[in-house]
Amino acid sequence: CHSCLQECLRPQKPVCAVCRGAPGHWTKAAQLEALIQSSVAACKGCGTQVGLSKMRSHTAACSKYQEYIEEGVRTTAQSQPAIVSSVPNRYTFTCPYCNCQNLDQDGLVEHCTTQHARDARQVVCPICASMPWGDPNYRSADFFQHLKIRHTFSYDTFVDYSTDEHTMIQEALQRSLMDH
Repeated sequence: CHSCLQECLRPQKPVCAVCRGAPGHWTKAAQLEALIQSSVAACKGCGTQVGLSKMRSHTAACSKYQEYIEEGVRTTAQSQPAIVSSVPNRYTFTCPYCNCQNLDQDGLVEHCTTQHARDARQVVCPICASMPWGDPNYRSADFFQHLKIRHTFSYDTFVDYSTDEHTMIQEALQRSLMDH
């Protein structure tokens, strides 16, 4: 969780980890913290009553809890379909230089600019590769220029991924005729 949350809370543009929206005013949840400190629950492995603030360290050391988790993983793995979804993820990306994961489009641009600005390797743009028309094998000669030109906006604003290319062209032509 730490790496994803760190990415969501980067100082330049923090976003909600759930909806990717702009967060409101932040305050420390003192009441929630006090509730966690005073609450106890049974370990799902051994049944021992443990304070919630200590539960993570308890379950990390509890062999019965580890067995409980392993059984759950085995059961879940057997009931999962082979393919979860054929729809590509167009919301988070992996850095093509260092494989840092879970970067949204702005985060990818920011990360590459700050961490890899001097890297001259030709890489595949993960944003373009996720698009229906994208070529997952095309290596951009100047990835940073490509990011500045192609990814200063989100494609979601302009593209309906469920519509085929012919239909989109027809709609664009119809709109251009209406503008004049």
